[in-house]
Amino acid sequence: MKKLKKYYVVWVGYKPGIYQSWEECKKNIDGFQNAKYKSFKLYDEAVYAFNHPIEINKLQNNNNQKLLQSNEKPILNSISVDAACSSSSLQMEYQGVITSNHNILFKMGPFSKGTNNTGEFLAIVHALALCKKDNIKLPIYSDSLTAIAWVKKKKANTKLIKTDENAELFNLIERAENWLRENTYPNRILKWLTNIWGEIPADFGRK
Repeated sequence: MKKLKKYYVVWVGYKPGIYQSWEECKKNIDGFQNAKYKSFKLYDEAVYAFNHPIEINKLQNNNNQKLLQSNEKPILNSISVDAACSSSSLQMEYQGVITSNHNILFKMGPFSKGTNNTGEFLAIVHALALCKKDNIKLPIYSDSLTAIAWVKKKKANTKLIKTDENAELFNLIERAENWLRENTYPNRILKWLTNIWGEIPADFGRK
């Protein structure tokens, strides 16, 4: 029988975070005094739990994890970003919208030979730069934890290979990385909980 996938949240350990295997989780709690961790069946629940440790500590058993789906609501006074990439042509584009009414703030592309993650990364940085320019302090939602992690590290850790076709895209990525290194921002970058709230408002609707 196939073992069900689990996600492991480490609140207190060598390196707090969300891990996709018990082995990764164990490395960060073994021998750590008073380590705090918990497994979840859904990735979005793990994200919620990691960001709301006090609330999760109130849960008495796994059956109560269903509460995760009713307590959290998105912040409507915010910006949502998303990217879309064709699996056949690898044409990528990205956009940002006002979460409450879906009004488009920016829409870029298509760019040749891109990936969804590079688009998500550029979308977040584009939103941050726009907010800084206009002194907007709204939170920014993305449904890509990979892109959020890249932004925090100020580096797009893509495996995409640079070619003449995607040179423009790589130029944008380099500019985005430089912007992150040279600027600070007050905006919170938040994970959109797709399993709970449905598709992010900036979604291109091509699934």
